[in-house]
Amino acid sequence: MKTNSDAIRLRIYISNTDKFRHTLLSETLVFAAKRYGLAGATVFRGSMGYGSSSVIHSSKFWEITEKLPVVVEMVDDAAKIEHFIDQVSPWFDRISTGCLMTTEKVQVVLFKKGNKKT
Repeated sequence: MKTNSDAIRLRIYISNTDKFRHTLLSETLVFAAKRYGLAGATVFRGSMGYGSSSVIHSSKFWEITEKLPVVVEMVDDAAKIEHFIDQVSPWFDRISTGCLMTTEKVQVVLFKKGNKKT
């Protein structure tokens, strides 16, 4: 990915309790993004939200599971994002809960690689 280039932002809306093969789905997606060479991935935890079930989940209401919305976001070149989507889309057939996946074109204003700490 380069500065001043066109890219795609992928957003995946799930729950913090969603699992894939006994692992949190958000973690599985981040590790997969790394494995497929995407520029980066970030998991955002929401404080309140609802999905296709129309059940509102909030950190202010007492819930045993404390189920909250999560967004996993990645930005990279269109070809890399499209390949990633092709690879992970079948995973969502295996989970019983609702989810949403969106893409949108973005302009990369600055992309600077960091140095690994040794």
